[in-house]
Amino acid sequence: MGHSSKTTEFLGLTFNLSNVLMITIASIIVLLIAVLTTRVLSIRPTKAQNFMEWIVDFVRNIIGSSMDMKTGAPFLALGVTLLMYIFVSNMLGLPFSITVDHNLWWKSPTADPAITMTLAIMVMGLTHYYGVKAKGVKEYTKDFFKPIPYLVPLKIIEEFANTLTLGLRLYGNIFAGEILLGLLAGLATNFYTQNIALGIVGTLGAIVPMIVWQAFSLFVGTIQAFIFTMLTMVYISHKVSDEH
Repeated sequence: MGHSSKTTEFLGLTFNLSNVLMITIASIIVLLIAVLTTRVLSIRPTKAQNFMEWIVDFVRNIIGSSMDMKTGAPFLALGVTLLMYIFVSNMLGLPFSITVDHNLWWKSPTADPAITMTLAIMVMGLTHYYGVKAKGVKEYTKDFFKPIPYLVPLKIIEEFANTLTLGLRLYGNIFAGEILLGLLAGLATNFYTQNIALGIVGTLGAIVPMIVWQAFSLFVGTIQAFIFTMLTMVYISHKVSDEH
């Protein structure tokens, strides 16, 4: 606990090297999964192809619950990418973390608010882009004045609130999970500084809670990837669908 992160300056900006490392690793893993599961496509699919088809169908169902598929079809690739990327990012820090000279290097990138808020801002920016693309600037602007023009300030506040909750919900759940895993790991290691017997007792006492919490964190990480993707499609549907 209390670990810092290595940073560097570039063009006047400060970069967290741990974040850069972990988002790069998550991107590479997602790319490899996509390539390996779609490299050889056939009528009689392999297990890898079945896996990717299941993900695509799952995201298609998420989109279908928010809008008709004729409208939502262009967002299928976005949904699949978000679901896979956030799930992989949530899982990276679950088995272990790596600290070098009190600098935390290996963790879940989504355990950092800068990453989750960047994803949330990107998503909300895309909702406005697709809304303008689907309706045009004039018609899209009119939607903010419906049904009552006086509600415009509330709609603007809603946009900021949606962005905050989208990013902070993901961050809070993943960060809390890693904090508790770190505390349980500390229970096993800290007692060794006193004597070996206490260290062994602490290790044995931490094993079951660690296994249980890792299983729960796996569930939470999966649910949060689903919720983020689902809300993304809901927000997009509000911007591009006429009935909204």
